[in-house]
Amino acid sequence: MAKRGPGPGGPPPGGGFRKPKNIRGTLGKLMAYLGRYKPHLVLVAVLLVVSSACTVGGSYLIRPLINDYILPGDFPGLARMLAVMALVYVLGAVCSFGYSRIMVHISQTTVAKIRADLFGKMQDLPLKFFDTHTHGELMSRYTNDIETVSEALNNSFGSLISCALNFSGTIAMMLFLNPALSLVTFGTLAVMLLVVKNIGSRSRRYFAAQQKALGEVNGYIEEMIEGQKVIKVFNHEKEAKADFQRRNEAYRSAAARAQIFSGMMMPAMGNLNYINYAVTCCVGALLAIRNGDLGGLAAFLQYSRQVGQPITQMSQQVNTLLSAVAGAERIFEIMETPPETDEGKVRLVRAAEDAEGNLTRVHYDNNTWAWLKPDGTLVPLRGDVRFDHVVFGYDEGRTILHDISLFAKPGQKIAFVGSTGAGKTTITSLINRFYEIQGGTITYDGIDVKDIAKESLRRSLGAVLQDTHLFSGTVAENIRYGRLDATDEEVEAAARLAGADGFIRHLPQGYQTVLSGSGGSLSQGERQLLNIARAACANPPVLILDEATSSIDTRTEKLIEKGMDRLMAGRTVFVIAHRLSTVRNAKAIMVLEQGEVIERGDHDDLLAQKGRYYQLYTGLAELA
Repeated sequence: MAKRGPGPGGPPPGGGFRKPKNIRGTLGKLMAYLGRYKPHLVLVAVLLVVSSACTVGGSYLIRPLINDYILPGDFPGLARMLAVMALVYVLGAVCSFGYSRIMVHISQTTVAKIRADLFGKMQDLPLKFFDTHTHGELMSRYTNDIETVSEALNNSFGSLISCALNFSGTIAMMLFLNPALSLVTFGTLAVMLLVVKNIGSRSRRYFAAQQKALGEVNGYIEEMIEGQKVIKVFNHEKEAKADFQRRNEAYRSAAARAQIFSGMMMPAMGNLNYINYAVTCCVGALLAIRNGDLGGLAAFLQYSRQVGQPITQMSQQVNTLLSAVAGAERIFEIMETPPETDEGKVRLVRAAEDAEGNLTRVHYDNNTWAWLKPDGTLVPLRGDVRFDHVVFGYDEGRTILHDISLFAKPGQKIAFVGSTGAGKTTITSLINRFYEIQGGTITYDGIDVKDIAKESLRRSLGAVLQDTHLFSGTVAENIRYGRLDATDEEVEAAARLAGADGFIRHLPQGYQTVLSGSGGSLSQGERQLLNIARAACANPPVLILDEATSSIDTRTEKLIEKGMDRLMAGRTVFVIAHRLSTVRNAKAIMVLEQGEVIERGDHDDLLAQKGRYYQLYTGLAELA
């Protein structure tokens, strides 16, 4: 089914940077994940405080070093003080290394948990969610968004706290050493803050434009790679290059502006630091001559060099944290999406007949299945499917199916034909309860499908879809996907039933041949044969064939016709086909147009009516 584009919860077009809407709420959810590591975080906090104290305190030791040991010429005392300073700085380095390692462990474990929860959540979302979100948009949650969260937890979280502690400690020590001289530094700090605010705001704006342009470039590249065959068929290489060059130039221009302002931050702050240092030296020298505190001046100058660094680092880390919070917000939006509802209580269980012909539940492997109702009643699984005045629409106000009534008795083959968009695939999707109907009822063996647990309902159904999808793994594993406990013999029997055994045995490693890239080394017809074998392996009582032979040539279709007949024998089968020759032996053929059944009957009856089916079959009308 075609994607309908990003939903309201998706990122803006191009995947550009988006400011978080609810910083406090998102941080609260992140802290809930971090909360399971409270002992680790307490230790990190202690190490951060000790590390900052060593950084700030180490600089203060310059004062007694000069005043008490260097100026008096006390060399033994000087050696002891240098040893103390070395121990202080080594302790700070050890603490810094310690909290960094702990944060790496916390961040990677947390991100792994978030990733697992996100993937688990997606398995519980309704199919409609995936219809309204593109694959690239969902993949960006696992790549870009989780990566920004990981980077923030790894580096920015601890760095921001460390910078704040260092800045506060440095300011406090400067006021302690020389309140008058501190005013000079505070004036420079005010200028620094203005510069950070001005450059930072522009930098964020240009980085947002850069990310948007990057998203457009990446999206275009992905689209062009997927459409290479079409590009070459229509000789559009030059146009593709020109379009890429235009997008690439837009990205270059945006990236250049972003990097210019980002690169201005460090030189601007560095020069202001130098100016602050020079002014502080001049004023401080005059004060030191008057009060004789040369060591205090040296310590103060060291602090004046340090005070600007935390501001620069914090301004950079804030951008990273905002990006991480925005990414986390998009992740949590998916996690908070309402899951697929399932109020069904009827479950599929193993059953067997006793001596009197009554069904009893068993707890061993048995090929007989039954529906277990909440009251303990067992209903045989037969495959009787009925639609009673069903009304359905994907969106409110736009009805797709209008008052559909039909039935398929056990073992019958029901075919749906009609133009594209008539509602053929929609009907089969409703049997699986991929979507909920707005009116009417659908019953399965006399039970409303809403009362059947979705897991049990879908286990009883097999499907061969028009879009073939194979997973990375061996041929046998792809067939066994229909029933994970199937033996090798059952896998091979399913392949023979589908007519796939012949070409499989000619593969390099036969059933153990590894497929990758959705079976890119196989032809479209061979991939579809494996899909049919997968359905045969599941051995369901109800089978849905959605354009199952559309990718198979006429010769291959003839070869597997007998196998398909064996596969469908004794099963209720719903067939959607554009090749009308494949549905001639159907018990009933439903002709749909614009969501309504306009004709029904078997092949001969419909030809005799000389209506829409007759036109489609004889080629008098274009078959979509």
